[in-house]
Amino acid sequence: MTTPNTDDSSQRPFALVTGASSGIGLELARQFADNGFDVLITAEDDELDKAAADLRATGATVIAERADLAEPTGVEQLFQAAKSTGRPIAAAALNAGVGAGGRFVEMDLDADLRVVALNVASTVHLAKLLVRDMGTRGEGRLLFTSSIAATVPGPYYATYGASKAFIQSFAQAIRYELKDSGVTVTSLMPGPTDTEFFERADMTDTAADSGKKDDPADVARDGFEALMAGKDQVVAGSVKNKAQTAAGKALPDTVTAGMTAKLTKPGSGDS
Repeated sequence: MTTPNTDDSSQRPFALVTGASSGIGLELARQFADNGFDVLITAEDDELDKAAADLRATGATVIAERADLAEPTGVEQLFQAAKSTGRPIAAAALNAGVGAGGRFVEMDLDADLRVVALNVASTVHLAKLLVRDMGTRGEGRLLFTSSIAATVPGPYYATYGASKAFIQSFAQAIRYELKDSGVTVTSLMPGPTDTEFFERADMTDTAADSGKKDDPADVARDGFEALMAGKDQVVAGSVKNKAQTAAGKALPDTVTAGMTAKLTKPGSGDS
């Protein structure tokens, strides 16, 4: 764990952000830091320390905890690191996730299972710990990074699309359960964003990767503002994302699956 740069007795509220070494997660952490929060950030890669140093330039106290959240022990490690500060977790952005592109029948099983472990199982595990903690205090804010992919079937990244559909439904369900508890739940639904997602998911040859993408800073700002306003969800980024989300709700799955496949099929970016 990286030592914070100021005293943890700060009166600033304290936030936790997962998947915060780059992309949307880093920008969410920056939103918290820029808006008066101290933050605990986590990821499993070597970029985490650089991200923490960058965020400290805002004047916030930043704690970096490297953990593999795809493992239950990593989730417990992270939560204990947050609790060990002695500070209540005022807000948390559960953003950690990974994709895996390709034909399901051809893909390595371990890649699919890691998507499920990180995107679904770890999110449920950490949310359980956070909700119980926040519920005891009667206050707190949770932001889940879902996706516009949650609204349609996801050929050629089937486990990823399904994982985001799970997160979307899960977030809205527990939001209802917690409506009188003082704890709010918000779902952030980005579209294609200029991050390392496509490279890590082995989808750089797709039309989705070659098309226009949103700035992760814009997506994070939309998410942060929705979280602080207590909204149930926000479709972040471009107007196109909102149109695709509306189409996903209005059209049959057989139609939207085909529309998605044109963007996610391997090699589609070459046409």
